[in-house]
Order: sequence, then structure tokens, then C-alpha cells
Amino acid sequence: MPELDADLIVIGAGPAGLTAAQYGARANLKTLVVEQFAPGGQAALIDALENYPGNVDLKSGDGEVIAKARGGFDLMQDMHGQAKAFGASFVGETVGALEKEGDAFAAHLADGRALKAAAVVLATGASHRKLGVPGEEKFAGRGVSYCATCDGAFFKGKKIFVVGGGDAACDGAQYLSRLSPHVILVHRRDGFRAQPAVADRVMRNANIEVRFNTVVEEIKGARKLDSLALRRGEETYEESADAVFIFAGMIPRSSLVSEGGLRAELDADGYVVTDQRMSSSVPGLFVAGDVRAGAFRQVVVAAGEGAVAAHSAAQHIEARR
Repeated sequence: MPELDADLIVIGAGPAGLTAAQYGARANLKTLVVEQFAPGGQAALIDALENYPGNVDLKSGDGEVIAKARGGFDLMQDMHGQAKAFGASFVGETVGALEKEGDAFAAHLADGRALKAAAVVLATGASHRKLGVPGEEKFAGRGVSYCATCDGAFFKGKKIFVVGGGDAACDGAQYLSRLSPHVILVHRRDGFRAQPAVADRVMRNANIEVRFNTVVEEIKGARKLDSLALRRGEETYEESADAVFIFAGMIPRSSLVSEGGLRAELDADGYVVTDQRMSSSVPGLFVAGDVRAGAFRQVVVAAGEGAVAAHSAAQHIEARR
């Protein structure tokens, strides 16, 4: 095997990648994490993470245990620091291509470098899916957003539409309802896809109006978003709006293993197929988090998958030594 820059390269620094980095480093593997953005991934944008194990508090006096919501950004910062404390190194760069040369992997960075390792954990996550309607691209950043915690503060007290019916849409609507009493959630189906507890909070929130069987046909305006063209059944109408937050699902970032020389098995939607050890169809390539097929897209699940992926990578490396 040629001289390597690391035992393990982790691509992506969301909860899956950060956990893989920690477990890889704790297994005494020289671990490099490559992340093009700030550590944390989509999880860093979560306003209140109330279902992560250990988020509890004690009421004074009677010692009653209650749930305690924690910001995703704070949790991801702690996970980043923890991985570094165990010895993982971080590289702020984009991986443009991933290849396998014999038993070693080469991650080709945008700056021209090629980092080589005996195993890789792919934890690149997924990106926001767009509606693809007229005006969406034109008004991006001028009333159109995909992140409530990032941009919600710009629209305090304004008329805000939220599009979607999953956990992300409901969580986004909940957050925005604390900034404005005029939040309208539209969903193309006749019911939510979100977890029942999450959906129930939205339905009981006086600041949120829910409209099922409704779709956005067009986003309109002059210099900024002014209105939406909506359709419900056969009826189409236009309604004023100050902002629209879109939660239409995710697209897996799996191009590193679906294009070029390295090809892993993908499912019909482009997610990477693995076994229970997080092993892909390419020996030595392990996958964790939202880019993996069949994942329950929760922070705690991504962290668990990252731990399993790093453990399996360590076994793979040891077997080849």
C-alpha cells in the first residue's frame, strides 16, 4: 500500500461525520475530516433540538426531570470540539472527486491536493429540494428561503408562508410562529407526513394557519417577493406574501460515488445503499447520515450511524494490516 495521509478520511462534518471522526480518532486511527462549510451540517440550523438523548433538566425542589430543548448549533460545536480533542484533524476544503487506487482511496480536493487513506466514511448529507416554480430562483434571498432559523428574523411580524408537510416544515413553521402571528403552512397533500407529535403542535398553534391540498404555482414580485399564486383543487388565486420558506424534501449528495471512476450502489432516489455495518458496495467505503439509503433522518440516528461506520472502518483497516 502506498504512503497514506491518514488511516481514515471522513467527508462531511454533520452529526454523522463528526461522530465518525470522534470514534475513528478514539480507535487510534489517524483521522482527517474534510468539510467545505462550517462543521454541523443541516443540524446546526435546528432551532430547538428537544428529542436528542440527554437533553434534560431538573426542576428545583422536587427533582422532577423535564425535557430541555437545545440549539442544534451549540450541540454541533460541542461535537466538533470533542472530535478535535480526541485527535481528529479538519480540512476546510471541497472534495471534487473520490477514487480508489488498489487498496487506498484518494480524495481529490478543489485546491489540487489529493489526500490518501485506507478507508473513507462518506457523510455528505443532503441538500434542499426546490419547488421548481417560476420566481423561485429570482427571489432567492429576497423573500424565498429554505432555512427558518437563518432568515426568519428578517420577517418579524410579517405574513409568512411555509411550504411542506414533513418534520422540517412543521419545525420551521413552529419557529416562525414565534416571530410572527401570520404564518400560513401550505401542503399539497390532505395530511402531514411529519411525526404525529410535531404535526399536533402545529395544528394547535394559534399563530399558524394550515391549508392542505394547496400548492404554490408561482412566486411573484418586482424587486422582492410580493405575492404567491396558489392552487387548491381547480381554484387558483393570488395572495400577498412577505416571505415563503420552502421545505420540499432533500436531495442526497452522493455524486462523489455516482459519477467518475468510483461507483457505489445507489437506490432509485440516489441514496447510497449499505449493509448494517454501514458498508457500501465498494470495500473500504462506509456511509452514514442523510446520504445513506433507508436512514431515519434524525440527528441521533446520524450520530449512531457515524459511530458504526467508524468502527467498521477500523475493522476493515485492521484486517488489511
